[in-house]
Amino acid sequence: MRIAYLDCFSGISGDMFLGALVDAGVPAALLEQTVRALDLEAEIKIGRVNRSGIHATKVDVYAHGEVDLPREVRAEHDHERDHGHLPHAHRHAPEPGGRSPAESGSASAASGPEKLPPRGLEEIRRIISRAKLGESTKRTAIGIFEALALAEAKIHQVSVDHVHFHEVGAVDAMVDIVCAAVGAEALAVDELLSSPLNLGSGTVRCAHGTFPVPAPATLELLKGVPVYSSGVQAELVTPTGAAIVKTLVRRFLPFPPMKVDKVGYGAGTRDLPGQANVCRITVGEAQAEHASKPSEEIITVLEANLDDLNPQIFGYVMDRLLEEGALDVFGTTVQMKKNRPGTRLTVLCRPGDASRLSHLLVRETTTLGVRQRQEKREVVDRRWVTVTTEWGDVRMKVASSNGEVTNYAPEYEDCRRIAVERQVPLKHVIEEAVQRYLHTATRSH
Repeated sequence: MRIAYLDCFSGISGDMFLGALVDAGVPAALLEQTVRALDLEAEIKIGRVNRSGIHATKVDVYAHGEVDLPREVRAEHDHERDHGHLPHAHRHAPEPGGRSPAESGSASAASGPEKLPPRGLEEIRRIISRAKLGESTKRTAIGIFEALALAEAKIHQVSVDHVHFHEVGAVDAMVDIVCAAVGAEALAVDELLSSPLNLGSGTVRCAHGTFPVPAPATLELLKGVPVYSSGVQAELVTPTGAAIVKTLVRRFLPFPPMKVDKVGYGAGTRDLPGQANVCRITVGEAQAEHASKPSEEIITVLEANLDDLNPQIFGYVMDRLLEEGALDVFGTTVQMKKNRPGTRLTVLCRPGDASRLSHLLVRETTTLGVRQRQEKREVVDRRWVTVTTEWGDVRMKVASSNGEVTNYAPEYEDCRRIAVERQVPLKHVIEEAVQRYLHTATRSH
């Protein structure tokens, strides 16, 4: 199994994650193409910098000609400019090495002197949806943005659709998040893992005042994620970085046993005393010790009780939920108030997909509300192998625990397609696929 591991010993932000991806081999041209696909007034510049002796890749995002900066750096520049010590034009030129962990463009961010109009979440969804990108990439990117908006909504006690992002920050966050989704997919790994996150310490100045690090939205996003502070006086994990990690990373653990293939370093702007301000990503093949252990992950459970929904619509909604990224969907017969028979619709999904799937439930069913909770689930390792039957190729899902194969099953859709196209009984296709797999597995041993 191919895995990638993030070392977040100096925190993480959107641009640090992008720098690490490029340094590990994701083509810079792919990110540049992604920015053009968004059709925004934005561009990225990629270069090499030195952070405490570590050479790393630096990705800077320019929105409306302005490079974003860490909140405390931006605050210092604004203060100096307002007091006549710094010309306004200086804010549009990056420091050596460019931008670092930056405010995500959230509702609490300062908007700068241009006072450009803010963007709402619905508009951001439309911009990402209309971009010429893969559907899975767009779903991932929208999921990350929704996680970010959901955290802001919780902090400010407003509806998620009333969260607004100032123009420069919204563009910057869209570039970071969509490029992160594209780049993570380009890594072609089965699982993205991470170390616990170093949050930093001290305080950070937001539009609503001074807050301790981590900022409120960041801390809300990191519920269920292992974190710590090494004492560095800086905001090391930004809301955008937290949203990316919370959505993309499956597990948080010490460095896993693996055969290393590639290593990449993504740089932040600042040089921190006694610490390389970089995020490291290591890509390679998981070793048997790692692959044999069941993994734990946090999932979100959505539920709604339905007693007045057309059964035809129920089947349609289940299909839509799975198409939109739900991990599993099922119905349970329940007896509801006034002794009405009904169905409890349960959806298992990743936390970053919860808001979007919850809205889909409200829009497509008759429910007046959706319950939501987070649970841990233990997942055995699984992998795909392809077997060749006399009628065509069939994928087999193979599960293992403690180094031993515990289950195997042919992919139903592959078998169904062959049965229809070749006019063969479905049960014969399934039996043939299983026999071919067993024959191959026996030979390999």
